Amino acid sequence: MPALVLIGAQWGDEGKGKATDLLGGAVDYVVRYQGGNNAGHTVVIGEERYALHLIPSGILRADCVPVIGNGVVIDPGVLLTEMDGLAARGIDVSRLLISANAHLIMPHHRALDLVTERYLGKARIGTTGRGIGPTYGDKVARTGIRVQDLLDPGIFRKKLELALREKNQVLAKVYNRRRIEVDEVVEEYAAYAERLGPHIADTGLVLDRALREGKVVLLEGSQGTLLDVDHGTYPFVTSSNPTAGYAATGAGIGPTRINRVVGIIKAYTTRVGAGPFPTELDDKVGEELRRIGGEFGVTTGRARRTGWFDAVIARYAVRVNGLTDLFLTKLDVLSGFDRVPICVGYDIGGKRVDEMPMTQTEFHHARPIYTELPGWQEDLSDVRKYADLPATAKDYIRALEDLSGAPVSAIGVGPGRDQTLVINELV
Repeated sequence: MPALVLIGAQWGDEGKGKATDLLGGAVDYVVRYQGGNNAGHTVVIGEERYALHLIPSGILRADCVPVIGNGVVIDPGVLLTEMDGLAARGIDVSRLLISANAHLIMPHHRALDLVTERYLGKARIGTTGRGIGPTYGDKVARTGIRVQDLLDPGIFRKKLELALREKNQVLAKVYNRRRIEVDEVVEEYAAYAERLGPHIADTGLVLDRALREGKVVLLEGSQGTLLDVDHGTYPFVTSSNPTAGYAATGAGIGPTRINRVVGIIKAYTTRVGAGPFPTELDDKVGEELRRIGGEFGVTTGRARRTGWFDAVIARYAVRVNGLTDLFLTKLDVLSGFDRVPICVGYDIGGKRVDEMPMTQTEFHHARPIYTELPGWQEDLSDVRKYADLPATAKDYIRALEDLSGAPVSAIGVGPGRDQTLVINELV
């Protein structure tokens, strides 16, 4: 059986957790392939709400194996807290597998993330301060510490001593911060090793065998296309590659295993942190979208910036990810608006641009060009069939399909597991 990828098609927070949970009943493995605990998914099952940060949403399905792939960076303390919280609510976390090749977030990574962001002042990029960027930096510099190093205390200490030889100099002499003591960290991480040891595996091998046996594997990205370090609105991006091209690398399988790429996209647009946002609504309408949509970060609690649907970035996401399907979320949030604008292009210095601008400068100066469609007043939260949607809502969906260049195969009309209209089966 082939693998499929689930990727955010905007700036993240599109509702990937809901989509993963929906598909979880039809897949055997759900793999998180990049990012860290700087992202979060919310899944609502009945009256229960689950906020997941590192653990794939497949953990909520008893017959699904959740996997944290090699492309993820892991704060073991955060991971164990999340595991304990789920276990306390009756969720079986014993199935969780963690790649031995994933990199560990260390105390010096968190310390450096906080002080460097503070040092940037007005030029800050909006990092969550959880050590994600510095960990990926050390990975690329080949000075990182991996999950497998937890299994060898001698190697772990040597790598930590080497890292802190430099990092403590920076913390103390550049930023006037306290040095990090090797012994304290070794003791802390030894406790993590004892608990996480049974979950550590060669996950690439596990997934390859599963695919050969005909199992279905879902690859789940965190953040979104426009936060990709290569293809996003750099430098206001994350430190890894959420786009679909990295899914195979971050999971440890070959790219020819993938045959479907599903883009999760909101019926409007949001983003968190600094950076350009052409359709942003810094007014009462934006506040209304934020209030109705509950637009606050799962991990940070930060209020999300809100705006109308941007077809330019939707087309871009379809292109760079090779999206085969769109999963449209939060259509219900738009109920009650008399007119619903859609950004169909940008005005940049008096010139119309219909595709993603090539340069950062151009994107900063982009002004949205809107077309408006009639809205709908009906509450969509109880709708369970596409045929029962208001005609104007269907017109809106068709417009998004035409402007984006990919078919809408599923529609979310609320946060609940049952509040999804499936047009085309995704598995």
